[in-house]
Amino acid sequence: MELLVDISLNSTVRTEQFLSLLCSKVQQNFGSLHLCCRGLRIHRMSALKSILQFLDLGCIEHLEMDQANLREVVTLLARVIHLNSLTLCNIPFKSYKRRNFRSFLLWLGQLDNLQELSLTFFCLTDQLHTLLRVVPPQLDTLYLPFCSLSNRDVTVLSQSSQATHLRVLSLSNNQIFSEVYEPFQTLLEKVSSTLQHLEINNCMITDSTLSAVLPALSHCTHLRVLSFAFNPITMPVLKSLLQHLTSLMKLKYVIYPVPVHCYEEWNFHESLDRQKLAEVQAQLEAVLHGAQRDDMTWATCSK
Repeated sequence: MELLVDISLNSTVRTEQFLSLLCSKVQQNFGSLHLCCRGLRIHRMSALKSILQFLDLGCIEHLEMDQANLREVVTLLARVIHLNSLTLCNIPFKSYKRRNFRSFLLWLGQLDNLQELSLTFFCLTDQLHTLLRVVPPQLDTLYLPFCSLSNRDVTVLSQSSQATHLRVLSLSNNQIFSEVYEPFQTLLEKVSSTLQHLEINNCMITDSTLSAVLPALSHCTHLRVLSFAFNPITMPVLKSLLQHLTSLMKLKYVIYPVPVHCYEEWNFHESLDRQKLAEVQAQLEAVLHGAQRDDMTWATCSK
């Protein structure tokens, strides 16, 4: 008998009780009960290693690890041969030149079925090229928030084989617009025929940057979700953006930044003028109605 389960290892009492019961059943039925885990989430692996001996890691398709060290990640990657989704968060490592990082790239390159890769708080400054050269070219989902990406990294991404396949892309919380916007503009041009979901929250996008990349963004005809909250944008540029994006008929949901005039001090929550924000929302809804795009929702992250 094959038992299909998704498991989240999080050290809670309830989880430990469930896993204890599960492991005892596997032991009692050794040889006749196959425990197949398709989705595995591990929070602080060092405290949860014992359960892994009961799992057929070759079954795992979705792996998520939080607060593990890179050596533990490498050890597990060597055993998950059919992985198509990998999420790593808060994985510290000391050097790109150390053995553990090289081993990580080696085993990452063995995941031929990988389609989704998410790295959060995984410092990749000027090193994205080392990652992209080992992941499959057909990768279609890439999340890189809080990865300290540079303009060079965005340039590398725009020139990569993955750029023409990406459906989902998150570059949030990286200061990629601190110098120039051209690398991102080129990237938008490359992903325009496939991109469906784009997140560029808190990237220090200014009015001039947004206006410059707007033509390329307008060519992303398959875009369904756009999120660019927590960027210092003014109301005139926000309205201009809306007017341009109403032509993207597949775009249904936009998360936009609260315009700077709504704050006494920009992006300081306590200084937000709710009345001004309500007026902004009313103006945007009027534009949407006039463009006959009542099917498109514009919302903020102000709450």
